[in-house]
Amino acid sequence: MTDDTAPFLTATRVFYDAIAEDYADRFRDVHVAQPVDRAMLAAFAETVGPGGRVADLGCGPGRITAHLASLGLSVSGLDLSAAMLAVARRENPGLRFEQGSMLELDLPDAALDGVVSWYSSIHTPWERLPDLFGEFRRVLAPGGHLLLAFQSGDEPRRHERPFGHPVTLDFERRRPGPMADLLAGAGFSVRVRTLREPDEALAEPVAQAYLIARRD
Repeated sequence: MTDDTAPFLTATRVFYDAIAEDYADRFRDVHVAQPVDRAMLAAFAETVGPGGRVADLGCGPGRITAHLASLGLSVSGLDLSAAMLAVARRENPGLRFEQGSMLELDLPDAALDGVVSWYSSIHTPWERLPDLFGEFRRVLAPGGHLLLAFQSGDEPRRHERPFGHPVTLDFERRRPGPMADLLAGAGFSVRVRTLREPDEALAEPVAQAYLIARRD
């Protein structure tokens, strides 16, 4: 079985193809209300440096891709979902977006200065995370940086019929410590570890975790 036909990738693609337009409308300006999110993205951009070559992997409708570009990075986006990419290209015509899997990136070794996985590792099974982080490391130049954001917790959250669409997908929640250990095993040094506590005003029932790691 190739990665392109792995059940979890197919389920993820079908889910986001179904909800792309509604998702883009719902979360269009969400990071504006989250100063910690903006601070983490700004810290990452400054760490990578102006003009740094960055890939936003699992970019969805491209809002984080566009924000990274506004911070001076040379950024492109990648996503499994053709419908999400259609939104991203429509709303960000000056940026490059491609379809593909984070587990099999069409990039040469050491091609990038930075990788962003903004809540996009949450659909990858735990046992495949070493493969994912290994692929991130492969495409990063020595000294390049990874920004990883995810929900903190021990149990997944199942989303059923979002926006009324007949699709279901589990969103995995993971603790920062074990994720940092996996990154270390893949050849990264975690340089920043941040946890933002739950925020009822933002409808976030669990903490949000952010890791910035350097490719050794």
